[in-house]
Amino acid sequence: MSRAAAPVRADFRYWQRFTTRWADNDAYGHVNNTVYYQWFDSLVNQWLIERDLLDIGQGDPIALVVATDCQFFSSTAYPGQIDAGLAATEVGSSSVRYRIGIFAAGDENAAAAGHFVHVAVTRTGRRPTPWPDAWRVALRDLLI
Repeated sequence: MSRAAAPVRADFRYWQRFTTRWADNDAYGHVNNTVYYQWFDSLVNQWLIERDLLDIGQGDPIALVVATDCQFFSSTAYPGQIDAGLAATEVGSSSVRYRIGIFAAGDENAAAAGHFVHVAVTRTGRRPTPWPDAWRVALRDLLI
């Protein structure tokens, strides 16, 4: 099986820094794979909040995660800081595919990379619905 090359910082449009925590390390001395998915979720939601798109309690539509994946290229560990990069690779009428890279602070190549797919759905019926104009404009700004 061939392995894709690790993404580089230039592949991403938005950045957030996270500090690793003692509890993030697993028995093997590196950040456990489940923590990467927490970073993915926090990164995307922080981007949405900063753009006034996500109203957790009252917003309509809401965005549900329908798919994620992650490939690992190198380890991260506590103590340390990581930079999480975000871009969009596809924006559909009611879905978006984000690309996410996790970098040890200062590294040019990603330690891990993955994708995260959101689908816009109505709050009450949970049925797909088109992105509102403000969402569509913001999501397109993330396109690479």
